[in-house]
Amino acid sequence: MAWLRACCYDLALRNAEARCLTAWRAALLRDARGVVLDVGAGTGLNLSHVPRDNTRLILTEPDPDMRARLARRAAAERPDAELLDAPAESLPLPDASVDVVVSTLVLCSVAEQAPALAELRRVLRPGGRLLFLEHVAAEEGSALLRWQRRLEPLWWHIAERCALTRRTDEALLSAGFTLESMTRAPMRGGVPWVSPTIRGVARPR
Repeated sequence: MAWLRACCYDLALRNAEARCLTAWRAALLRDARGVVLDVGAGTGLNLSHVPRDNTRLILTEPDPDMRARLARRAAAERPDAELLDAPAESLPLPDASVDVVVSTLVLCSVAEQAPALAELRRVLRPGGRLLFLEHVAAEEGSALLRWQRRLEPLWWHIAERCALTRRTDEALLSAGFTLESMTRAPMRGGVPWVSPTIRGVARPR
C-alpha cells in the first residue's frame, strides 16, 4: 500500500492542486528564508515554492517510496536541498537550529500530534515560524464531521494512517505555539471528507 500511495499521491492531489493547493503553497512559502525545514516533504510538491535566495533547504521524509520520488524531484528542481530519512517525531537536528518549519498535509498522518509538534518546536529558533497547511475536522455538530467519524477507521488504513478528525489548531496551542495567522477554507477538488483545512503561521511561545 505504501508503494501504491507514493505512486498515486501526485495524481490524487492533481485536481486539488490545480484548484487551490498550489496557490496556497505559493502564498504560504513565498517568504520562507534562512534555514527552512520541510518536514514530511512527501513527493516534493513544495519545492518550487521555497525561495532560492538566502535559503538552506532541508527535506525530511521517512517513507522510502515517497523519499525516492522526492529525491528525483529535488535533483531536478532543488539540487541544493538536503534530504534526510527522519520522522517528524525524531529530527536529527540541533535545538533552535531552524528559522522556518514547513508542514503541509503532514500532521494528519503522524501517530500522535503532541510529540511531533514538540519536536518541531524544539528545532525552531526563538522567533522562528511554523508554516502549516493541514486538513482537519469539520465543524462540531456538522453532518460532515459525522461522516468523517464514520469513515475515519477505514480511511486510516486506505490512506496510510491519515486521520480525518484532528483539531490541529488546538494541538498547536497545546504544544506551546501562538497562532499568528490562520485561515479556514474548504479544499476544492478533493474528496469531501478531507475538504476542511487550516493554513497559516504559528510561532513558539
